[in-house]
Amino acid sequence: MRKFTMVGALAGILFCSNVSAQDTTDNKFGKGISVVASDSSFSLRFKTRFQTLYTGTFNEATEKYKDNLMIRRARLKFDGFAYTPRLKYKVELGLSNRDTGGSIPQANNTANIILDAVLKYNFYGRWSIWFGQTKLPGNIERVISSAALQLVDRSNLNSRFNIDRDAGIQLRYASSHFRSSTAISKGEGRNITASNAGGYDYTQRFEWLPFGQFTGKGDYFGADLKREPSPKLMLGVTYDYNDRATRERGQLGGFLPEERTLETWFLDAHFKYQGFSTMIEYANKKAHNGPSITDETGATIGTFYTGTGFNIQSGYLFKNDIELAGRYTSVAPDEETGKAQNDQYTLGLSKYLVGHALKIQSDISLIDEEGADREYMYRFQVEFSL
Repeated sequence: MRKFTMVGALAGILFCSNVSAQDTTDNKFGKGISVVASDSSFSLRFKTRFQTLYTGTFNEATEKYKDNLMIRRARLKFDGFAYTPRLKYKVELGLSNRDTGGSIPQANNTANIILDAVLKYNFYGRWSIWFGQTKLPGNIERVISSAALQLVDRSNLNSRFNIDRDAGIQLRYASSHFRSSTAISKGEGRNITASNAGGYDYTQRFEWLPFGQFTGKGDYFGADLKREPSPKLMLGVTYDYNDRATRERGQLGGFLPEERTLETWFLDAHFKYQGFSTMIEYANKKAHNGPSITDETGATIGTFYTGTGFNIQSGYLFKNDIELAGRYTSVAPDEETGKAQNDQYTLGLSKYLVGHALKIQSDISLIDEEGADREYMYRFQVEFSL
């Protein structure tokens, strides 16, 4: 008995000493953990985040309800500078099953873990060159981080037409009123290890900010959390030319037995003023020689996803950091694809506890797809970002 008493006392002393000796840091929640070398030769910021998502779907015709609870995203992010503050880097890893996706031969039959691995060198004035794998300069909704969305997730326009991530090189210019991004990439998406099939992908994006820059880069996160004191507007246009693409949607989708050159246009706008925000997007994707692939008998054996899409969403952030937002999305695939038109109407409610770093979001959508039963989808999500 005496032995156990002594062991317990010793454990108590060690526990108390550990509590009193724990490290403290000047880093703030939501900003990650940052370190800088004493000789300023490098910096490193580490961030981690995850989203816990509940989804329930009700079919109007069958009156059946299906639901699911999952970790929608789980990420590790490292960024900073090396050698000189003009040379920045970013590495982001996806760990959830939805992040990694299924293995394919073109990616060496391995998990699709790496999201970003890119160097960014500010070589002259306002000019920078990026090299590696990261998001292409596509539609505004795609480039906004999934951690900083106004509603639970991105729209159906984005899931059908976005050009996503790719490996390549980008040339960027940025001033207070104008930005330009030019990219040349493989054209087949992230983490492809097979030899390049077809040609390369060429992307050009221009952005105009007629009223100057948003507060705290607010054009690239959802909701007017900065409560812009004066109107702010960003107008963007993107053109993407994917030469002899081999995947259904360019950088995404299954690999097909034939190639098609895909051309995509994005037009978008983002506006914020005193808690009110609006984002509008239009997408148009076409395939040279048509999207369908047929066999010797004329039967369709595969199609590239082409067509048009429109998305508009608006929200108002009240002073208690609760936001009410709505969205309408319409996707109209080309008839040759065999896909149906899909319209979605969404109403969302969010509570921002620590900006986008800690928030609770929910939304309900009416999904109206041609030739299918109408469905109602409810989602509830918690975002945590250290």
